[in-house]
Amino acid sequence: MELLKSINEYIWNFPMLIVLLGTHLFFTVRLRFVQKKVLKGIGYSIRPEQSGKGELSSFGALATTLAATLGTGNIIGVSTAVALGGPGALFWCWITGILGMATTYAESYLCILFRKQTKEGSYIGGPMYFLQYGLGKRGLAIFYAVCTMVASFGVGCTTQANAITSTTKSLWKFSPYIIGFVVAIPIGLVLIGGIKSIGNVCTKLVPAMGAFYILGCMLILIKNASLIDDAVAQIFYAAFHPTAFAGGILSATIQMACRYGIARGLFTNEAGLGSAGIAAASAKTNNPKRQALISMTATFWDTVVMCAITGIVIVIALIKDPMAVRGYNIGDFTTLAFREIPYGEYMLGISLIAFAVATLLGWFYFGERATDFLFGPKSIKLYQLAYIVAIYIGATMSLELVWELTDFINAFMAVPCIIGLFGLSHYVEKP
Repeated sequence: MELLKSINEYIWNFPMLIVLLGTHLFFTVRLRFVQKKVLKGIGYSIRPEQSGKGELSSFGALATTLAATLGTGNIIGVSTAVALGGPGALFWCWITGILGMATTYAESYLCILFRKQTKEGSYIGGPMYFLQYGLGKRGLAIFYAVCTMVASFGVGCTTQANAITSTTKSLWKFSPYIIGFVVAIPIGLVLIGGIKSIGNVCTKLVPAMGAFYILGCMLILIKNASLIDDAVAQIFYAAFHPTAFAGGILSATIQMACRYGIARGLFTNEAGLGSAGIAAASAKTNNPKRQALISMTATFWDTVVMCAITGIVIVIALIKDPMAVRGYNIGDFTTLAFREIPYGEYMLGISLIAFAVATLLGWFYFGERATDFLFGPKSIKLYQLAYIVAIYIGATMSLELVWELTDFINAFMAVPCIIGLFGLSHYVEKP
């Protein structure tokens, strides 16, 4: 455990931040700031491509990506970023999300370009396919697929199941063993139905859970409308100045604001990990540019919108009552903010549960595609069974080691994906 913590602290402190942020900057310049077309991508997402080939609608592929990326990181991750890096961390989190949209576009484009058609007529893809068939690196492709499969059991499964049971135990005193069983069975039935079943659930769940959470945040903002300007000003000021806040209990340097803001932004939107491209490859499309623009909006919604709203309500809570953070863990500042409204803790708890369920579904598909690539279609049933069992195990176990392993594996997911992105960058066309 101590060794893993030391390794992760080093990897995610500067090496991975520099590599990922450098990748985002490269593709932002290479694609001539493709982010400016985000509204066009949003428009495409609600207008299906009529003659496209694939299993999921454009919006279904986007919803599956958002299901995996919208999660506890948008709530707990933002809270820890503010606690450790100060309000200025939010500015750097937004910058990371804006720049990361270009990387999401590139990886989605390549995943569609090099996707393969199965015997049944469906389309599958992901970084493992462009690494093998585009770059010609079978070893890197296998390495990426192994990391993806392992990560699906960590960040995608056990940690999310544990988040569900922790929330239900805290709010309603339910037994984790009962909740683990209750969660595993219906989710298992959805997973067995395949990508179409997952896509159908995600297209309904993702907009609903996003709207419900944003409603809670908007109620807080309306109640504290006079403090919004102060909160935004504090965020921008703290991004470039050492600052003390929350009555001097918390403080951060500019370096800490950059480090935690960038790290949380990179972690929550997954740009550079290749996961968005796995979902994009299954979309009904004949136009990689069009679907890549749609997939790019996932990073926009996840980091630029959701993390921003969460961050502002947290900073408002700290401005309003600086001493209120006493007694709260660094991951619970969002809970403090939601106590501003009636039944706010329950709204936040339900949102956390919905985000966790969505992540369980989205990451299952990523792991399934990796398993298929490694062992063939016959292995999928075994993977499904193992994933369902892991939901129950995650709901009832201590996850400190799992979180450390997940951070470790995620770093190694990014490495082969980024090698492929740079090696095949000449294939990526700007829209």
